[in-house]
Amino acid sequence: MTRTLWDSTVGKKTVMAVSGLIMLSYLVVHMMGNLKIFFGAGQFNAYAHWLRTIGEPFLHYEWALWLIRVVLVAAVVGHAVSAYQLSRRDIKARPSGYVHKRARASYATRTMRWGGIILALFIVWHILDLTTGTVHSGFRPGHPYQNVVDTFSTWYGNVIYIVAMAALALHIQHGFWSAAQTLGVGNATRDRVLKTLANVLAVVLFAGFVSVPVAVMTEVVS
Repeated sequence: MTRTLWDSTVGKKTVMAVSGLIMLSYLVVHMMGNLKIFFGAGQFNAYAHWLRTIGEPFLHYEWALWLIRVVLVAAVVGHAVSAYQLSRRDIKARPSGYVHKRARASYATRTMRWGGIILALFIVWHILDLTTGTVHSGFRPGHPYQNVVDTFSTWYGNVIYIVAMAALALHIQHGFWSAAQTLGVGNATRDRVLKTLANVLAVVLFAGFVSVPVAVMTEVVS
């Protein structure tokens, strides 16, 4: 039953929709946490430490954080694999292309695949930069505020982050509405509300995430 569902187009779209909503929920919380940087190093570092102590003493140090990471990795992998397989299935279904071009899709729709690739590469960079410090020469374990400021004090750190957040906004703009349709939430009367909500989410997340590097660049945060 599970295998049959996974092999179907509907099943893959459902996995994409559910995993996408899981990641979207995380992004909203993550953005709110990032904004704590505007309250100073003490508040931001304390928040980062709290993330590692959630559930104590019932859970050990970082157990909750690792559970969140496992769920996110599962969501990312499920989303990416479903997207790739659906793309391949779509290409095989029309190997010669269309005789007549379909109506021009929105910019967000036409860039979903490239946006997904950009975001996948960014996730790897982001982890190596601010979690492990592998590509961050000035990385200081246990000092997240200083690490964030250091990253956004470089031109390439800002360019990588802002480009990725633009790709994320476009991905959410189309993906949220698409997920609603897949899960049967959307209909003719709700489409306008769903599309408006998708646009609002995209703008708010883009503005919220980008406000951090902009604040560092303008020395509002230093």
